[in-house]
Amino acid sequence: MPSEHPEAEIWLGAHPADPAHLTGEGEERSLLDAIDECPSRELGTTISQKYAGRLPFLLKLLAAEEPLSLQAHPSAHQAKEGYAREEARRVPIDSPIRNYRDDSHKPELIVALTEFHALAGFRSPKYTVEFIDALGVDALSGYRSLLADQPDDAGLRTVFTSWITLPGPALDALLPLVADGCVRYLSTTAHQDGGRFVAEARTLLELGESYPGDAGVLAALLLNRVTLTPGQGLYLDAGNLHAYLSGTGVEIMANSDNVLRGGLTPKHVDVPELLRVLDFEPADVSILEPDVDTAGVPVVYRTPASEFALSRSMLADGSSVTLDSAGPQIVLCTGGRVALAADTDSAGGGGVELVLERGTAAWVSASDPVITAIARWGDAEIFAATVGATSG
Repeated sequence: MPSEHPEAEIWLGAHPADPAHLTGEGEERSLLDAIDECPSRELGTTISQKYAGRLPFLLKLLAAEEPLSLQAHPSAHQAKEGYAREEARRVPIDSPIRNYRDDSHKPELIVALTEFHALAGFRSPKYTVEFIDALGVDALSGYRSLLADQPDDAGLRTVFTSWITLPGPALDALLPLVADGCVRYLSTTAHQDGGRFVAEARTLLELGESYPGDAGVLAALLLNRVTLTPGQGLYLDAGNLHAYLSGTGVEIMANSDNVLRGGLTPKHVDVPELLRVLDFEPADVSILEPDVDTAGVPVVYRTPASEFALSRSMLADGSSVTLDSAGPQIVLCTGGRVALAADTDSAGGGGVELVLERGTAAWVSASDPVITAIARWGDAEIFAATVGATSG
């Protein structure tokens, strides 16, 4: 449940660690309890059977005022193996050194509501070599040569492993030199190369201020620096090392809490396990633009994940959109105010309507009628989270 204070994220789903709560008709109960009571009613028979009575996705409203931790998520195979291993070792599920709190993978999609900044995936070593050259930090020359001679996943693995395992004194000596290089670049060199690395240099300085002495600051040298404009999305599959830097967005993921941290956090960092799950293959980031179908139909963000799908509807004043799904939905209002109308006349119950204010959400079970969202009080924006189309 939301508190009275600013929060970095609000979970909307049925994860056991923090399930959403349903309110109405004078009572309140968790969505997890409602689904456990009758999975076929809430999820539909097919989805309930496929996902063992669990809602397979988790929706979040994310607001990063400062950088969040550097992290990656395991594949399905890695999650099952890691969970079984920690269960066999009897590591308490709430232990701070526990890596696998369930046996599920965690693909995820973030869609920007404001300008959104992130680090995501290992970029081309060639670009990193050029960035290191621009910084002019002699202490990085050995790493620079290694990447230049081996510009592939093996070279990236070697450099990343070296940095994340640096002893404290060596790290404390290197990080200020990198910061000095960033300041020097921004003040003297940036105008000479058209400011190619301005965003990267500023990010390193900001991370160094927020997380002094943290090896994750060095890791940022190796990662793609991404800026999303409102409405753009970023899909992150297993093994993708990433960190959300700043901005507000809607995030949807498989219903899992499996996180392997790599820095920018005071929490536990299990280096061997992190190295086991990371994908070091360098790649450019693909910004996800929503597929636009026809007028009056939500625009959909298409990903390979079967556990979830996400759509966005921008509603002009007086317009409406039908949110038709064969399974359950979570509808989140992110702008303006909308009425959710369910026509139950055919069942003899009359019309049912619920008003969603900005920042509020509604649960629509698989057994509920088709929902229409109507903007009656000015322009509005909503997101609808559903189970992926490949779920049958």
